[in-house]
Amino acid sequence: MPRRLPPLTALRAFEAASRNASFTHAAAELAVTQGAFSRHVAALEAWLGVVLFERSLRGVKLTPKGTQYARVVRGALD
Repeated sequence: MPRRLPPLTALRAFEAASRNASFTHAAAELAVTQGAFSRHVAALEAWLGVVLFERSLRGVKLTPKGTQYARVVRGALD
């Protein structure tokens, strides 16, 4: 039975955003447009069925579930 894993690009985007607390800075780090970056994160949230970030005019902040998931993703990517 094959494993169902989220897309690697979405995981990389999430990890960068969790470190930077900014989609803009994370998108620049990964050399993608902010629009593409936002779509990666939204796709991951849809795939998982949870909200990972609280979005505001001043930036983004991890939700409690996002904080937990960030630890898992960082460990897996390391």
